[in-house]
Amino acid sequence: MSALLKHGKVIAFSSLVAALSGAALAAGQSSLQVNPYSPSYGHQYRHGVIPTMETWHVMQAYESASNRLKVTRKTLFYGGGTNDSGIANAGVTSGPEKVYLVFYGSQWGTQHSSGGRVTFSNDPVNAAPYLQNLFLGLGTGEGWSTVMTQYCDGAAAMAGSASCPKNANFVPYPAGGTVLAGVWYDNSAASPQQATVAQLAQEALNAAAHFGNTTAASNRYAQYVILSATGTNPDGFNAGANFCAWHDYTTSTAGNVAYTNMPYVYDAGASCGQNFVNAGVGGVDDGFSIVEGHEYAETITDQFPSFGWVTKRGSETGDVCAWISSGQGAAGNVAMKTGVFAMQSTYSNNNGACELTL
Repeated sequence: MSALLKHGKVIAFSSLVAALSGAALAAGQSSLQVNPYSPSYGHQYRHGVIPTMETWHVMQAYESASNRLKVTRKTLFYGGGTNDSGIANAGVTSGPEKVYLVFYGSQWGTQHSSGGRVTFSNDPVNAAPYLQNLFLGLGTGEGWSTVMTQYCDGAAAMAGSASCPKNANFVPYPAGGTVLAGVWYDNSAASPQQATVAQLAQEALNAAAHFGNTTAASNRYAQYVILSATGTNPDGFNAGANFCAWHDYTTSTAGNVAYTNMPYVYDAGASCGQNFVNAGVGGVDDGFSIVEGHEYAETITDQFPSFGWVTKRGSETGDVCAWISSGQGAAGNVAMKTGVFAMQSTYSNNNGACELTL
């Protein structure tokens, strides 16, 4: 019996075919419908969702077997931007990128400090300092961030276009060491065991208030990463929802607030990127930088989904380049001044390909 083998995860092909044979698109829905095996199917708020590797393989097999969903082009098109909250033509992060890391719930344990980084007693693989170093390293000469700088918004950017005019507002290359704008441990209570989308959105609003970002202008270029502790299952993560992370935004009196649902992906092992690039102990945290890098890049290029850059199917820059293990666009190590991080590629319209760095 043939099998699909990916990083130690096996999906029996006979079982896959049986599953696919029973799948059907709902009557009357267009050919642009979300893959029914995607974690975003029936959950429209899960923008830029990165599926577990097993689910990704099932999705790819389904699309190969279905002409109605087969992907032929990965080109991203501009969604026209949004004028919500008095901010005109907002589609991408076309100003100084600001990332706020929000450690959600007292389950993270006792807060400490090491080497200038916030650490926690209940963080078995030291994900907290690892992610702080990742965001402090962006813009320090690495080429990964360069891929995103071709995308734009503003009055000059045309809805439906696959390229940007010179007078548009472009995503800037980050100023080194400035992307990480703040770290907050919200230990006022334990986070819910399985936080809902409403609870995650509220936590993003709580974080915005905590950091004093109470206006649309102060949140225009900000994103809040809601980091749940090990053993929790936000929105069903590692409990049957078949995703690693996703991003969205919520509206409020503080304007549009972009946020990411970032679970403790180590709990899902290789399904969410552990050792995807690096073997052994050196790859234990691969999933954190691959998955969070995926969501960060998508928030940068589609800050308020889907008013930014998406394919005609609604996929974002990270979605079309997810889980590539070899060849063009393969995930790999990206060196920054704060360390070396496993990252996935993102899509370059200019080159017509997934690119890890430019």
